[in-house]
Amino acid sequence: MIKNKFIADKINKILQLRFVVNYRRMWPYVKPVWFRALCSMLICIPIGSLDAIIALALKPYMDLVMVEKSISSPWYIPLGIVAFTSIQGGLKYLSSYLSTWVGGRITNGLKFDLFKKLLTFPTSFYDTRNSGDVVFQFNNQADIACTGLLDNLSVFTQRIFSSISLVCVLFYNSWQLALIAVLILACAFAPVSALQKRIKSVLDKTVVADAAIITAYNEAFAGNKTITSYNLSKHEENKFFWILKNVFKLRIKMVQKTQWLSPLMHVIVSIGIAAAIGYGSHLIMSGTITSGNFVSFITALILLYTPVKNIGNNLNAVQFSFFSIERIFELLDSVPAIRDRENAKVMPREHSRIQFIDVNFEYVENVPVLKNVNLDIRKGETFALVGNSGGGKTTIVNLLPRFYDVKSGAIMIDGVDIRDFTLESLRQNIAVVFQDNFLFSGTIRDNILLGNESATDEDINKAIKMAYLDDFIASLKDGLNTQIGERGILLSGGQKQRVAIARAFLKNAPILILDEATSALDNKAEAIVQKAIDNLMQDKTVFVIAHRLSTVQNADKIVVINQGEIAEIGSHEELIKIEKGQYRTLYEMQFKKQEVSI
Repeated sequence: MIKNKFIADKINKILQLRFVVNYRRMWPYVKPVWFRALCSMLICIPIGSLDAIIALALKPYMDLVMVEKSISSPWYIPLGIVAFTSIQGGLKYLSSYLSTWVGGRITNGLKFDLFKKLLTFPTSFYDTRNSGDVVFQFNNQADIACTGLLDNLSVFTQRIFSSISLVCVLFYNSWQLALIAVLILACAFAPVSALQKRIKSVLDKTVVADAAIITAYNEAFAGNKTITSYNLSKHEENKFFWILKNVFKLRIKMVQKTQWLSPLMHVIVSIGIAAAIGYGSHLIMSGTITSGNFVSFITALILLYTPVKNIGNNLNAVQFSFFSIERIFELLDSVPAIRDRENAKVMPREHSRIQFIDVNFEYVENVPVLKNVNLDIRKGETFALVGNSGGGKTTIVNLLPRFYDVKSGAIMIDGVDIRDFTLESLRQNIAVVFQDNFLFSGTIRDNILLGNESATDEDINKAIKMAYLDDFIASLKDGLNTQIGERGILLSGGQKQRVAIARAFLKNAPILILDEATSALDNKAEAIVQKAIDNLMQDKTVFVIAHRLSTVQNADKIVVINQGEIAEIGSHEELIKIEKGQYRTLYEMQFKKQEVSI
């Protein structure tokens, strides 16, 4: 029993230390607004202290008017109470304004750093999380941390000084009754220490459940066409119903674990008031205190006890805030799996050779995706990767800009491991055109300029022409300033691809990756996009992933990937001559399909 108590005490001390550490970690965000934050807290002192005025004023009023029936009643006391409460109301407004202002600034600071941190995580981070988790962890938790903590800190500051002033009134009126009141108050706070351990596990589950709600809304927005075309409305409704049901259960569980505190305090407080009334009656009868003392005491006691009865709700909110602060700094302290090495150097723009040396890779531990891949690419060569779906083609090109890192082996550029280059310089030298390119909300100009924000109008016009976008843009009323909607929803697939190609033109990187850039287009759109790609490929080292082999026949080397291994490598002419070769089999299958369709 003693050992368990010792462990519990140690845990409590550790938790208290963590809170202190979190406050220290918050200081950089508080420092720029410390003066307003301090003013907000200082204003809480008179707000709380003025609670004692009403209780203190009742003693002379009761003794003179109600007991002695004095003709010259102290008329200034009611007016004084109104004046002081008016001042208190004005200070409360000012405190609320300052708290909101300070809280908003601190929250924005946290959100900005969280967003910066989010941008440092590698692709593997997003592979294992859904959008709801990201939104909740990197946005909502900052709101919970700051808003809940500051609001409740203001409330606690007011109540501390209110309690101090009211306790002074208690002792002023009767030290005997005051001792009883303070003892009961101490008993009321005794159960508080057990609250944190009871709600920790529920808080963890609540975060996951709240994130699931956000994910459901995001999926309903992004997948609206799929939901409509497959008549999935009922399915999505049922899924959301169960998410809400789970959230409801967790809310109820939280109430079960925390809301017992307020009723318990109600009982303890009522005992204190009953004890004060019982013993106070004896003191009045014995002449130890006056009726005015007693009324003033009881008023002060009720004002002191009333907020205590509801303190469970505030503590619950504070626990949420502490929990969120800890989560926020866990995220900010986390180290991205893919990052710059110490003394990483800037990759030069010019290169002569890219090598994959015994490269092995796996997304899931012990499930190999690439096995001993060896490639040698010279400057200016076009390297095509072909093969069945799931063979590892996209994985190979994803390793070059370090979307992922190899498990073993190395990728070398002119004899230097790409992990020895800074991420920024490595990626600045690589342009990628995906099968489904992401376009940001805004204008066509905004999206093209992402390739080079300092590009001149002449550069933009050249990129547009080379991407075969000029006729399309000329047909638009607002031209380059046409809004394209979220994810470029207002553009066709071919138009999106050409905007992405124009963006890549502006970047003008010496290494180009084309990840099935035309596979999702119809024949007409593909023909135009392919012309744009041919322009983009000039004077670059190019990696092409292609499903249609007709688009890679002119590649310098074609690599056939099968289940993570290189099956064949050579030019089109070399590979087509291999009897029963995999490339020849794929080629013949595709052209037979084309002949049948014709």
